[in-house]
Amino acid sequence: MLKGANLTVGTLLRTFWRPISLTWFLVLIETTLTALIPLLIGFAIDGLLAGNSTALLNLAMVLTALIGVSVLRRLYDTRIFGTIRVELCKALAERSNGGSISTLNARLGMGRELADFLEQQVPAVMTAVVQFTTALIVLYTFHPTLAYAALATAVAMLALYSVFHGRFFRLNAQFNQQTEKQVRILETRSHDGLVAHLRRLRAIEVRLSDTEACVYGAIFTILLGFVIFNLWFASAHVKITVGTIFSIISYSWEFVEAALVMPVTLQVWSRLSEIMKRINGGEVTMVSAEQHRKETRQPH
Repeated sequence: MLKGANLTVGTLLRTFWRPISLTWFLVLIETTLTALIPLLIGFAIDGLLAGNSTALLNLAMVLTALIGVSVLRRLYDTRIFGTIRVELCKALAERSNGGSISTLNARLGMGRELADFLEQQVPAVMTAVVQFTTALIVLYTFHPTLAYAALATAVAMLALYSVFHGRFFRLNAQFNQQTEKQVRILETRSHDGLVAHLRRLRAIEVRLSDTEACVYGAIFTILLGFVIFNLWFASAHVKITVGTIFSIISYSWEFVEAALVMPVTLQVWSRLSEIMKRINGGEVTMVSAEQHRKETRQPH
């Protein structure tokens, strides 16, 4: 299916668009139902306090539908994306003739990450977009300032991540480059060589982790300020009922959860960009079989 095509996220979408479209449609239904729950809970609280159970019944029906759609989507996802991973790895194996086993082994793992992105990250982004949009609309209906604060928070987060994008790309390139050597190093049966390899991987992972910690620490600080501002503003400027304050708190936090998906997805995309460049013959070249044999004969 993928013979002769560049192995990218776009190629997978074009090749498997029918089954992927169906699973993403189920994601949208599931996400929409989930996004309605805090609002329906708020209505149910106010309704029960007024002696009316209609809103509670509506909430129960939505929850039942949500469970059904969620189970169906997960059963379908496993089969569809499993097939995509098989086809992707077959294409990688066919293109690696003459290359080292070490490089092929690493790239098979990297290639699977493209399918993982479509199965996990894209639905997470779709969920975040629906949550983000719903939160903005609901917060705006309570007071426009609550929605403007959310938008300002999102812009600040994206600006912060853009500063670190290049560093994430470079560190992932270093990590992937080192990973491609692993099987070749194991074949030499050199204890010192293996220890040096593992230490290099650890050093890169530490730099990635430190960068992530700084970025997410700053992002959480921004989000914390947003939640505190919305709670203060709502208590001072919005007509409050128990259901209203619950909805404002819930959708402010739902916005936080949706906003956190953005930097995570951008970070994953930084890694995938490097992987797609690598497996499609970018700046990194495959090691020839002859070179591999010479390296494994070197004394250690």
